Amino acid sequence: MANSPGPLRARKRFGQNFLRDDRVIARIVKSIQPRPEDRLVEIGPGQGALTGALLEAHGRLDAIELDRDLLAGLRTRFFNYPDFRLYEGDALHFDFAELRGEGPPLRVVGNLPYNISTPLIFHLIDSGAAIRDMHFMLQREVVQRLAAEPGGGQWGRLSVMAQYHCQVMALFSVPPDAFVPQPKVESSIVRLVPWGQKPHVAEDEALLSELVRRAFAQRRKTLRNNLRGWIDSETLTALEIDPGRRPETLTVAEFVALSNHPAVTRPQ
Repeated sequence: MANSPGPLRARKRFGQNFLRDDRVIARIVKSIQPRPEDRLVEIGPGQGALTGALLEAHGRLDAIELDRDLLAGLRTRFFNYPDFRLYEGDALHFDFAELRGEGPPLRVVGNLPYNISTPLIFHLIDSGAAIRDMHFMLQREVVQRLAAEPGGGQWGRLSVMAQYHCQVMALFSVPPDAFVPQPKVESSIVRLVPWGQKPHVAEDEALLSELVRRAFAQRRKTLRNNLRGWIDSETLTALEIDPGRRPETLTVAEFVALSNHPAVTRPQ
């Protein structure tokens, strides 16, 4: 754990927990396997523990940091890397397509605070071809939901929509003592790779998202109850979906088939 903490304290409003364990950092870099032609982007470099390892392995990095109190330290620490570019801003509103420009798709990495993880992932997904893949440190519970399989208690709206857009792979867990200050929850690393060609294509992705949200609104209720006003039992049966099933038993393919059926309508 050679990365000694700087004088700045983690700020609760930014959900900051600074990564300190060199073994974990090395494992993250190994999971990414940066290649010379890659365009790496780090979200929330903090005090630069992972940043330094990525620059040592690759030499080029764009980083986006919201906490302006950390910017000077990052610029000072990495001044001798001419291909290190630091942007002050909120990644939730950052234009990743503009950052990519005419270059290769971005490979995004970051230790994400719980409160922004889901909206940020979908903001990146909305960037389309600008993103090649994402490697994130997240609360373990969130990774379990992202990588869940149908039929289990973790399978839900986040699972369906993330796996509709991406291949999701849970990589490894990270203990609380790898951070300063130590979080009260376990963390995990997840890899998300946007599909080059989606295996199941929704004709209206906004409708799919609304349908999935509606289906999981009350998990204990059946599709017949949760989707009342959207689709009738006869249509569900015609799609070979039992109206008495609960939403957590449906696959991504089945949700897409439902959203594509002409009988599905948004309640007025």
